[in-house]
Amino acid sequence: MQYTGSRYIGEYVNGRMEGKAEYILPTETRYVGDMKDGMFHGEGTLYFPNGSQYDAIWDKGLVIKGTYTFSDGLQYEPKNWHYCDSYDRRFYTEICNGLKPAGISQLTNMDPPRKIPEGCYDCGDGFYDPVTRIIKDYRNRYLRSADDDEHEWIIRTCRKG
Repeated sequence: MQYTGSRYIGEYVNGRMEGKAEYILPTETRYVGDMKDGMFHGEGTLYFPNGSQYDAIWDKGLVIKGTYTFSDGLQYEPKNWHYCDSYDRRFYTEICNGLKPAGISQLTNMDPPRKIPEGCYDCGDGFYDPVTRIIKDYRNRYLRSADDDEHEWIIRTCRKG
C-alpha cells in the first residue's frame, strides 16, 4: 500500500486481502465489498469523489455485471440510453423537475450552476485555468495539466467565468 498510496481496511488471509473490506485509492475513490486473493471479487461498490458510484459483481478483479449511478441519482442504461443525446438535450434535473419558463436557461445539470472563477472554465470535473493550463477539481485540488488538444477543446466548448 505504501507504494501505491492506497489504504486497505479489512482482513488478510495468507498475506492477501480477503473478505469484507474497504479499499481506498489515492484518488479517494473507495471500493467497499468483497475481496478474494487481493482482488475485487463478489459484490462490491466503487464510490467516486464526485458522488457517483458503480455497483457491481466482480470476478477476480473483473466486472461481471454492474450499474453506474451519477451523483444526481441518474442511472446509466447501456441499452436505449437517451439522456442528453441528439434527440433530447434536457439535463437530468430538467427531466425530474420540469423545464424552466421561456427565456430562463438552465446552463448545467446543477441549478443554480457553480460559480466559475474569473478567467477560468468549467470543464465538467473541475475548473481550468488557461494561463497555467492546470485543471483543479471543485475543491481546488490538482487533477491534471491540459495538453494542447484538451486546452483547445475546453476553450472552444466549456463555460467561462
